[in-house]
Amino acid sequence: MLKPKRMSRLLIAASRDQMAPVIAELYRHNLFHIEEYVDAGAEGYEGFKIGSPLSGASEKSADLIRIRAMTNAVALSADDVDAAPSCSRDELQTRIEKELPVLAREVEELTVRRSKLDTRVKELEQKIVEITPFLDVPADLNLYHGYKRFTTIAGYVSREVIIPVPCEMHFSKGKEKNFLVVVYPTEQRADVEKALAEAGFQSVPVPNESGSPKGRIEFYQGEIATLNREIEEISRTLDQVKAKHASFLVACEELLKAEVDQTEAPLRFATTKQTFVAEGWVPTDQVTAVTNSLVHVAEGKIFVTVLPTDLEHDSVPVEYNNPDFAKPTQVLMDVYSRPSYTEVDPTLMIAVVFPIFFGLILGDVGYGLILLIMSMALRKYLKGEAGNQLLDVLRNASLSSIFFGIIFSEFLGFAIPGWNPVLYSRHLMSGEHGGHGPNIPELMVLSIWIGIAHITLGRLLGMYNHAKQDHGHHRTLAVMANFGWLAVMWGIILAIWSVAAVPLMPDFTGLPALATVPGLGLGLNLTMFIGGALILVGIIFIARESVLEVIELPTIVSHVLSYARIVAVGLSSVAIAMVVNFMTFDMFINPALENFSIISIVLILIGLGIFLFGHTLNIALGILGGGLHSIRLHYVEFFTKFYKGGGRKYNPFGMNRRFTEE
Repeated sequence: MLKPKRMSRLLIAASRDQMAPVIAELYRHNLFHIEEYVDAGAEGYEGFKIGSPLSGASEKSADLIRIRAMTNAVALSADDVDAAPSCSRDELQTRIEKELPVLAREVEELTVRRSKLDTRVKELEQKIVEITPFLDVPADLNLYHGYKRFTTIAGYVSREVIIPVPCEMHFSKGKEKNFLVVVYPTEQRADVEKALAEAGFQSVPVPNESGSPKGRIEFYQGEIATLNREIEEISRTLDQVKAKHASFLVACEELLKAEVDQTEAPLRFATTKQTFVAEGWVPTDQVTAVTNSLVHVAEGKIFVTVLPTDLEHDSVPVEYNNPDFAKPTQVLMDVYSRPSYTEVDPTLMIAVVFPIFFGLILGDVGYGLILLIMSMALRKYLKGEAGNQLLDVLRNASLSSIFFGIIFSEFLGFAIPGWNPVLYSRHLMSGEHGGHGPNIPELMVLSIWIGIAHITLGRLLGMYNHAKQDHGHHRTLAVMANFGWLAVMWGIILAIWSVAAVPLMPDFTGLPALATVPGLGLGLNLTMFIGGALILVGIIFIARESVLEVIELPTIVSHVLSYARIVAVGLSSVAIAMVVNFMTFDMFINPALENFSIISIVLILIGLGIFLFGHTLNIALGILGGGLHSIRLHYVEFFTKFYKGGGRKYNPFGMNRRFTEE
């Protein structure tokens, strides 16, 4: 569970006449991650070249392109279609030959027609844009054209301008720009352009239209409305096609994609005139099943063997190996980086700790219930794998919020009646709405304990990773350096415990002093000496790997204190909820009910509006703050202690069929 799935490298060799059945069998298993052959004269592959597609590849590719063009035209995705009873390949192939050409022709005609109408609408909208500046000019548009000796120019100027030649001019002053139209003798163009340039003139095209500007705009707006109605009618027809043929189209796309993938697979193999060789990765526990299946389908005329794996040079694809409840968290890992094949996979730890951090931050029964309902309701709209995984993460986080809401006795910022906080209270004020009063120091120390434990775990995992991944002297230095960081952190903690009594932490201040700091009167007990020794040893171990790392020592304290955000962000959410409840009830609803009148109804409605808006905003901030801060503590404070990532995603040759059968 804490390591990626074990992989084995297979080499498959057979004669070319076995290529098609072998490819089909590999595709059916959906387990073989193909290592693409590169024609680079690799040792053992002399005389081989990249293979050619199987027969029928171009026709199937053309059909697939046609299908995808249709699904794009009707905005159809396989995620939008519920899995229906699967169609057999022969049945679907018959329907493709009979129905697909007719359906493709219908969709193409509709989309071409809609595209032309969209183009015409854009042209008319552009005409309206060109005519609009002339609305304030008291002249018909046809008066700007048809002259042999005169030229019309129009545009925007920054100020009024004097044209130094005889002309007809109209100037319209605007809020931001001034519009100018000038009709002048053509032979005096240079003088006019010079005067306009001095005024910052920006020309606009003069419309080649007739009639008044307002009349032309109204005419074009009428045409646009008519065209938009036609476009809407075409869109409704396409929606009807989508509703009627959705299952058929996604099944066709699935079938054709499978066939194209198989016919183009030889492009990833090494081949000669008589043979082919394919290399790839298969989960170790599936090697026997895949091998036996290939031997059976090729009637024994095939060679399959497991190649040795060189972990230093081979880029082994990574497939997660987590229990079901941790699988949704894999989406958070992929956002950061997939683990490398040889290091610890922290997905399971995030699956456990992330909801705990989120619950500690939000920690409200009411908010948790709302988020739980959201995580269920949004599944209707988010049907992709990544979307469903995120909703599963939100579900787990909401359940944690409900749990910690019970622990903290919080419901929409109120104390739960008759229920005292089980752990510590986060209520910021006592009284009618505040609850039991806060235990902020204890909560802060609790968050620091969480940080100490989390960072300690990260350093221990770092020691484990280096012990497994590195070799020779570097491995020893890396393991010792990680131990050094751990020693410095715990040395600082012991030193603090020896001089200060901190709530919820061991108190060593009462131990007898073994020495005294001159001038300060500070007694140094055994705990201080142990802490100092750990700090000194830790610095030495860190410096042995890299002296420059010593300058990063202050980050030990900052990373531990960073976990105080768990309480700080949580208290900010409590404060917002408290203010919303105070404004709703103490400022509006309660005073209105004490002296009820017509005005009271308005005050009650205002109070309810504040309640709904305030808590909606607080929930949004809770999702943002709880999610971002919880995952940040993993990405920054936790992962930097041991995690490198950079793993290559396991991408097996095949597909999980939803609409078709083998």
